[in-house]
Amino acid sequence: MPNLLPPRAAFYVLFTVSGFAGLIYESIWTHYLKLFLGHAAYAQSLVLVVFMGGMAAGSALCSRWSERLERPLLAYAAAEAVVGAIALGFHETYLFVTEWAFVALLPGLGGEAAVLAAKLSLACLLILPQSILLGATFPLMSAGLVRALPARAGESVAMLYFTNSLGAALGVLTSGFLLIAWVGLPGTLRTAGLINLGLAVTVTLLAHAARPTPVRASGTLRPGPAWLLLGVALFTGFASFVYEIVWIRMLSLVLGASTHAFELMLSTFILGLALGGFAVRRRADGAASPERLLGVVQIVMGLLALGTLALYDRTFGLMEAMMRGLARTDTGYLFFNLAGQGITALIMLPVTICAGMTLPLITACLLRRGAGEAAIGRIYAANTLGAIAGVLFAVHLGLPLLGLKGALVAGALVDAVLGIALLWRFGASRRVTALAAAACALLFIGLPSVARMDANKMTAGVFRHGELASSESAEILFNRDGKTATVHLARYGEALSLRTNGKSDGSIVAPDLARGTDEITMVLTAALPLALKPEAASAAVIGIGTGLTTHTLLQSLSIERVDTVEIEAEMVNAARGFLPRNAGAFADPRGRIVIDDAKTFFAAGNRRYDLIISEPSNPWVSGVAGLFTREFYQRVRPHLEPGGLLVQWFQLYEVDPSLLATVLQALGETFPHWVVYAPSDHDVLIVAGESPIPQSVNESVFALPGVAKELRTVHAPVPGDLDARYLGNRALLEPLLASWAMPVNSDFAPILDLNAARHRFLERSATAVVGLLNLPVPVLEMLEPGRAWRPVDPGYRGAYAFKRLENRRLAAYAAEYLRAEAPPPPVDIGATFQKDLELVKLRLLRCIDPRIEDVWLHALLRMARAVNSHLPADEARALWSRFTGSPCHAGLRDLHKDWIALHAAVGARDAGRMASIGSRLLQAPRDPSTEAYEYLLLAALSGQLALGRKSEALDLWNTHHAGLGASVNAPAWRLLRCHARAADCAASFVAWNTP
Repeated sequence: MPNLLPPRAAFYVLFTVSGFAGLIYESIWTHYLKLFLGHAAYAQSLVLVVFMGGMAAGSALCSRWSERLERPLLAYAAAEAVVGAIALGFHETYLFVTEWAFVALLPGLGGEAAVLAAKLSLACLLILPQSILLGATFPLMSAGLVRALPARAGESVAMLYFTNSLGAALGVLTSGFLLIAWVGLPGTLRTAGLINLGLAVTVTLLAHAARPTPVRASGTLRPGPAWLLLGVALFTGFASFVYEIVWIRMLSLVLGASTHAFELMLSTFILGLALGGFAVRRRADGAASPERLLGVVQIVMGLLALGTLALYDRTFGLMEAMMRGLARTDTGYLFFNLAGQGITALIMLPVTICAGMTLPLITACLLRRGAGEAAIGRIYAANTLGAIAGVLFAVHLGLPLLGLKGALVAGALVDAVLGIALLWRFGASRRVTALAAAACALLFIGLPSVARMDANKMTAGVFRHGELASSESAEILFNRDGKTATVHLARYGEALSLRTNGKSDGSIVAPDLARGTDEITMVLTAALPLALKPEAASAAVIGIGTGLTTHTLLQSLSIERVDTVEIEAEMVNAARGFLPRNAGAFADPRGRIVIDDAKTFFAAGNRRYDLIISEPSNPWVSGVAGLFTREFYQRVRPHLEPGGLLVQWFQLYEVDPSLLATVLQALGETFPHWVVYAPSDHDVLIVAGESPIPQSVNESVFALPGVAKELRTVHAPVPGDLDARYLGNRALLEPLLASWAMPVNSDFAPILDLNAARHRFLERSATAVVGLLNLPVPVLEMLEPGRAWRPVDPGYRGAYAFKRLENRRLAAYAAEYLRAEAPPPPVDIGATFQKDLELVKLRLLRCIDPRIEDVWLHALLRMARAVNSHLPADEARALWSRFTGSPCHAGLRDLHKDWIALHAAVGARDAGRMASIGSRLLQAPRDPSTEAYEYLLLAALSGQLALGRKSEALDLWNTHHAGLGASVNAPAWRLLRCHARAADCAASFVAWNTP
């Protein structure tokens, strides 16, 4: 039958599209399965194992059936069609299976081994059938083209390998950077499914009439060389995936461990394979001895892989230079990713180009020796089985036992030995083989001993801070490569810092120093829920960090059990380096540390807790954002006792308020009540529950010796120090969140995961949300009255970490200075503020020339801005009564009296007078200063809203917001605007080009 196939180029294009869809599947399945399995590293390794295992099975089946198929291209089209059809319904199947597993299957299994086995089995069932079919596509397409032109079989296989891998590299980037953001995980998967269905139809139309003759095995094939070549395919696959796992871990310390960084690395790895196939397309058929050429390629590949150890140290300097040179803009972020891929290419491409040559060369070798087209499937199957072994070895043995350097050397050694064996077996001279072996031995002995894996650079977080100098003098106390992360414990001067993949996950300073923000946050993360629910008897902590949160919980006498869930065992080992500061986490018998994923732990244990504290790593780290989604909160809520509390830590640095909004909306869909506290200016603690949460903490927790000691250590010895950190409840803050019009952060629309790394690079900040506590007008108190005003620690140590406390100190000083005949002892308040106080006292209290037109009115405004929000209403009322009762007050001009009256009304929280006087002064010829205008509008709007006059507040806003300029988008104005009219507040801020 004549060959009626169109030109091979048409099938190369189609196979590029097939590779595009295929790697979308791998990428999206990783996203789905890490939601089920709990951690990106485990999910990624499992997806690789199952994906490659299924492809190996599909290839092996094709090797048996290929010669019996009359039209392999139609079989290929059928495989693509079935894969596409399954993809269209995968999301619904996944939801059904995982819901059944979490609700019905896992809680009844008991043991950890049984739970893990069940999860792995279900994960395999979800993606294995499609993987088998995808594994069949390469042998089937190859068989179709090899039959069409047997004399150029090697070139056809090489070009198919090139085009499929090229499409795969594009698929990784397109899904990760574009499709998921546009249509979410389900939409991305369905897009790939439609592509597969389109391919099936197109290939069917193109190849329907073609019936080329199969290329069958000849009787001249000798089993010895054939088995050796299949062994090479297996072991080079093993080495290649050892490289991939090790390089991803190494480069995570340079590029950051974000999802997008993983996608850049994976796409570069696959691109190298593609380029290797392209480079060898002519040599596969034209080489005099493809076996010897393969041997040379294997040796070169092993030596190049070994050489990456020497090159790796320089990548930190490249990242440092790049970070210093890039603007923190969206364009800068684009170049950050491009440069990151360039750094990845320096490490990966030379080796992976060699790796991409191996399969086409092995295929050409066997086809020349008469193996027939069935050899294509066998080679592909052997290579993918080797890849599975490489993944398992690297994750579970190589990294934990040998470390990064040892695992990489092991992979390189495999390739070099394969190359020497090929040269020896297939006719290279003994001298050449001996020289190659000697050179390899010399390099494998010498290079690893001199190549640096500089732990100081690895702990620097250069991808984040853009400099290496700060880590040069660090003393590395702990350095281990775990299954999911590389963990360090480093001493920086007087501070110990825990580092995960180069990123700080907590630090503790020497006992005689003021506490850092990490330590304050970790203690308060435990102490705050204990103060809100002092009778709590059980708690679960997600993420051990330094162990200080668990330690603080166990200082409560009412606590009977604390389970700390940590995914990485080496984090626990590193945290021991903080002893004795965190001794309770390790020594108290009421505490238990469990190495597991949080979702699996809760589902399998089927336990309930009074407190669940979620304190994971930063959400830009791959896999972590899944602990801030609607689905996660829905999983956790059933594991709270009635009246139990969930405490969620969230950073305010390296994000903008819109990401805080999407997380709070996700949490709010599950929990009807939540409040927000600010342990520092850079973090928030969200406390959620089924019942209303009190505005003030219970003082009884300060009577517990252990807890009180921890609170004293972090400069929060009295209840007022927690009161001052109360930001607001859901009713107060939810209108503010609505102004960003963000969708809910979901497992399947992962807004936080997609944007957190970009916000990190852009150095975004949401600290202005905590800045609402420091407004010159007590806006939060006007909108949510009844807040506790107990005294704070008069020492104010650690106030640098929380501006609210510093402002309370300044306000107390100002009140005392203006009240006392003799000034109190000097306090470092700044020369300008001191002069403002002196001028106000001189003019308005001592009545020295009060009618002189000088700057005293501005000084009074600055004093009022510093005082009114940071004194209780009764103290502020008493302060301002000194001005209104001053002998010279009656002789002041009406404008001056109005300003003093407004300040007095703001201090007393008198909503009516704030609204009326503020509105009147806004209508009058106003002070030209911006701070005066903003103060007036804040006071007037707050007063109107506190009185429930939303329409009047909206009129004020519409009349005067234009005078705010760029600050119109600040959280304070968003909050007031949306309380006035929440229905369209988001649209109005979008219209004003909100950043």
